[in-house]
Amino acid sequence: MAKMASLSRGQRRVQRALEVAPGALTWTILIAPLVASFIFAPYIAFAIFLIDIYWFIRTATVVLGIRRTYRQMKRAMLEDWWQRCLSLVVSPDIIDPRRIVHAVLIPTYTEPYAILYETVRAIADAAYPAENKVVAIVTRESDRLGWENVHRLQQEFGHRLRAFVHIKDPLLPGIVVGKSAAMAYGGPVLRHELEAMGLDQKDVIVTDLDSDFRVHRQFFAYVTYQYASDRKRLECLFQPIPMFHNNLWRVPFAVRIMASACTQWQMFLSSRPDRLVAFSSYSMSLDLVIKAGYWDDDVIPEDSRFYWKSFFATHGRLKVVPVFLPIYGDAPEASDRGVLREKTHANQYNQIKRWAWGVSDVPYVTVRLLRHAEISLWLRARRYGYMIFNHLTWTTLPLLLLFGAALPRLLQEDWNLTNAA
Repeated sequence: MAKMASLSRGQRRVQRALEVAPGALTWTILIAPLVASFIFAPYIAFAIFLIDIYWFIRTATVVLGIRRTYRQMKRAMLEDWWQRCLSLVVSPDIIDPRRIVHAVLIPTYTEPYAILYETVRAIADAAYPAENKVVAIVTRESDRLGWENVHRLQQEFGHRLRAFVHIKDPLLPGIVVGKSAAMAYGGPVLRHELEAMGLDQKDVIVTDLDSDFRVHRQFFAYVTYQYASDRKRLECLFQPIPMFHNNLWRVPFAVRIMASACTQWQMFLSSRPDRLVAFSSYSMSLDLVIKAGYWDDDVIPEDSRFYWKSFFATHGRLKVVPVFLPIYGDAPEASDRGVLREKTHANQYNQIKRWAWGVSDVPYVTVRLLRHAEISLWLRARRYGYMIFNHLTWTTLPLLLLFGAALPRLLQEDWNLTNAA
């Protein structure tokens, strides 16, 4: 999203209208049944009935998708993917997998040493050659404790990696402080370090990794196999399945349900690559990172924004490849104990709120979809439709399903007494 100061007055008005539109449409969808029930009670009741049918069909579709993904995950976790890499026959379309270096970029702030230790240990323990793994941790320039943590990790794991880079983010003026800004600063620095090692940007796969996520032992080899054997590898983004299992049994029941639901939704999306968008932690070539212009430093949702930047940079040819392996993260948790766990629930709410900021992509995407006429109209309409539909339904459908059927009966007494009600 262009910073408002760089836009003309007319552009700022369009930008603001697009920013307001999702919220206005959401409130319209929520309020319309309430108002219309006074006059059109039978029609509102029928509409809610159709929504119930839709929800039933959607639930069945999601369950089937989760089941397919689960079966593929079970098969993928039994494979020795590095041996499969070595069995590849190099050809014009297949590159030598032994050339591929994985560079893991980890932004962090106030993350405890114990969590970072497990994150880096999972990378070091992964079944992939040590000389082909690079770790780069981004801390704030002012975060002295973070410096100490990275130094300890370098001493512990540096000899098990090709390189262990510490990037110190000065928090430049004009940024929106958060993960996206940290990645925006860290990306070019990491590129410089990799080029100093003599690496080709087409032989480097960059993984954007949350600081509490632990990669599966086969993750790097799996991605390498897919990357080396796909002739359109430079236009691929690889999305693993996040499972918030690291602390699942320590968090309250409601947080556990939310974490499991998020995992299951991502499993469903992995069965539908046409709907899959970058989420939380993902991988792509350094060449694609450069072509997309790195991450944006003035947004909150770094994952979906990077997806869209890559989509437009590749003129719509971007392919999101599901990685049928888990990547293990933490469910939101605070240090509080006891029955209520208010702080932990507040952390869960803040996480959902950060996800909701993905709606800020709407102005960015709307403007660029109109500009990129080289992308087929069908593809633009389909991807845009998925984005708008998802942002609207996850905020409105639960309320409509919970209260919608009761509104006509409560607000239109005459109709409530009829047999149709």
